[in-house]
Amino acid sequence: MPAKPAKPNAGGQVDFGHPPAAIEFWRRLVRAALSRHSPTPFYVFSALPIAERITELDQALAAIGFLSQSRDLPAFRSGAASQRAKIICRHWLSCKTQPVGPLLRWWRKQGRPIEVVSEFELRAALAEGFVPQNILINGPAKHHWLPQFDGAPGPLPSQGSTRARLVGVQASAFPGDTLKREFQQTGAEARLGNEAGAPSLRNLAVNFDSPAELAALLPLARKWNWRCGVRINTGEEFDPENPGSPTQFGFRPEEAVSALKQLMRASGGGEAVSFHLRTNVSSVQVYQRAIAEVAAVCRAAKFSPRYLDLGGGLPVRQVLTRGGKVFDGEFGLHAFANMLRQSAKQFPDLREIWLENGRFVSAGSGVLVVKILDVKERCGLRQLICDGGRTLHALTSLWEQHKILPAPERAGAPVLTAVHGPTCMAFDQLARIPLPRSLRAGDHLIWLEAGAYHIPWETRFSHGHAAVLWHDEAGLRLARERQSFENFWGQWKTWGD
Repeated sequence: MPAKPAKPNAGGQVDFGHPPAAIEFWRRLVRAALSRHSPTPFYVFSALPIAERITELDQALAAIGFLSQSRDLPAFRSGAASQRAKIICRHWLSCKTQPVGPLLRWWRKQGRPIEVVSEFELRAALAEGFVPQNILINGPAKHHWLPQFDGAPGPLPSQGSTRARLVGVQASAFPGDTLKREFQQTGAEARLGNEAGAPSLRNLAVNFDSPAELAALLPLARKWNWRCGVRINTGEEFDPENPGSPTQFGFRPEEAVSALKQLMRASGGGEAVSFHLRTNVSSVQVYQRAIAEVAAVCRAAKFSPRYLDLGGGLPVRQVLTRGGKVFDGEFGLHAFANMLRQSAKQFPDLREIWLENGRFVSAGSGVLVVKILDVKERCGLRQLICDGGRTLHALTSLWEQHKILPAPERAGAPVLTAVHGPTCMAFDQLARIPLPRSLRAGDHLIWLEAGAYHIPWETRFSHGHAAVLWHDEAGLRLARERQSFENFWGQWKTWGD
């Protein structure tokens, strides 16, 4: 379904749809950061927009009868739970979308679990105090790195970290297991078996991605009582650059039937089926068709899952395509919730629906702040040279438009303006939009919706990484220093010649 064009505002500029309160919220935080002489470029991330987005989604789900995870809700039901029990919708933090330490700690304190897709992300989750039962592992080729945790030598990922001392480790969101007790033991006692150094990963949730991965990891799954599932590559999941071809992820439906049967024979019954689509799914019907395909696979395998993992994909808000179209024009949360209610009927033993929405949840939780260094005018175009831009900080600007706020606010007629970063690349263009002619060197620009996929795609092209500030209920704090030259260049080994 084609995206709808954004409507222009009264001044003829594109209206991204931000509420005035959101604009003032970010202006206030940026003013506070600049008043502390924070060196640009820098990111500001806040927990508050994430909490608001989760609440909004939970309200839509609750309106048609789903339960959401909260501190007063039993976070895990066994397969023997009543068929009449309401289904829980559980939000997993997509670590790859926004791998920011303070965010992981804040999320853990809410009692919520995390989804990881690599060795480093798993180690980060453990270092920040997530217990294994609150960690879901997705992604391809896990069999090439996950076995190293089975008694491999080396320090516990949390060892020496004040953040992850045993007193601060998250209590399991799935009561009735031994994980909490294991992590309350001493460091030596908490290691796997008698091997020195590897963390206990009992009761992880793992979605297998291929036949080779299933064969390699199934012995570990039995040994450590993993909650296992299979990722299914549905017909709705395709290569965005080649829509006629599938992505590289998961089992094809016929492979998934065999995998589920193998999983049931090996462990007495698997627990989950999973699918992921893509970012910015355009309509609820896409999910509906994918779930129906997954249900058909389950029927063919005579498999009745307790958990249905939908991955992410809810479309981002207040962001436009480079052609000026909105991403979420045809997508409604209430329609999504109603679709889930109807689709869940295809799974008689379903206890939970897992959601791993990255961009929808976190895009609005951050901004990028850059300073104008130089101004040029040529061929009817005004060019602003800034200390941050696409190449270093905002790769998404290659295919998206985000709202840009001048700081301080500037009046005057808008003129076509290209916003460039500092790198020696013509590619380094953050935006090409009307901006006030009164903008000048020394002013700042605030690039909104920088909370998703900005830190993961940040580069060190001729410059170091930007500073990061974090905001939550405790206020605004520096979370990461701007990268120094010593850190930038000191990574290279020397041989004394």
